[in-house]
Amino acid sequence: MKLRKSRTSRKGRIEIIPMIDVMFFLLVTFMLSSLSMQHLDSLQVNLPQGKAEKLVTDVPVTLTLTEDSRIYVNQIPVTLETLAATLKPLLRDSQQNVIISADNDAPQGIVVQAMLRARSAGTQHFLIAIKRQ
Repeated sequence: MKLRKSRTSRKGRIEIIPMIDVMFFLLVTFMLSSLSMQHLDSLQVNLPQGKAEKLVTDVPVTLTLTEDSRIYVNQIPVTLETLAATLKPLLRDSQQNVIISADNDAPQGIVVQAMLRARSAGTQHFLIAIKRQ
């Protein structure tokens, strides 16, 4: 006569399908949150090409100049006369960088004049935006 065990033991199984679902959910969450962290405060212009190191800033101030001589400070339209007054409150200190995003076909004179007006607002450091090759 055979005696049965009172309790049969079963091995545990690891279900992989719910783990894959959770991993995809985390991947999508991190991708969407990283996209929302980007600051895109400049307008679309045709940038000159060149080689430069990547810039890492916390809150950039962008001075955009279009090919038809329009000037924007963080997408706020300004004139040469109001540039310094608009830029001054955006600067934390004189060491903060101002990114110059000038169109490749923008007149050189307006770019220089805008940089001089920004300097009178207290800016000491300018960075020129380029398109990577």
